[in-house]
Amino acid sequence: MHLTQWTDYTLRVLMYCAASLERAEPVTITEIADSHGISRSHLTKIVQELAARGWLETTRGRGGGMRLLVSANHITLGEVVRATETDFVMVECFEPALNQCRLSQHCTLKSVLNQATQSYLAVLDGVTLADLVAPLASSHMPKARRLHLIPGIPGASVCGDL
Repeated sequence: MHLTQWTDYTLRVLMYCAASLERAEPVTITEIADSHGISRSHLTKIVQELAARGWLETTRGRGGGMRLLVSANHITLGEVVRATETDFVMVECFEPALNQCRLSQHCTLKSVLNQATQSYLAVLDGVTLADLVAPLASSHMPKARRLHLIPGIPGASVCGDL
């Protein structure tokens, strides 16, 4: 299965917001767009949809931006993927109106692929947004040596005091 760009960007926005929960100022679309090299207008549409779904709180104007409205512990990847992906049809026999396969009546492939899709979604249902942005630093590392993730920049981190 291949996730659409829309889903990819949706996950990036949600993860960025989740990773930025403790900072004082809200996250801005421009900030995420610049961090990921994504079009502002495209992200604006995504943010509007996330706000309409009740996952983000948005504030317009100077000092505005967005924050998670729902705890990162309560948003699962499965929920996001189901909300943003439109096509879980792996083969034509999943759609009776489009099915031209002559083996359909005797074939078990549809059943196997359906089971695989459900297993895929079940795995995603077991992962929350909080799981994706959990600190990589070990809790038994000295405080001064813990890594701090920099939201939006893959693999970027800094060492220092918490």
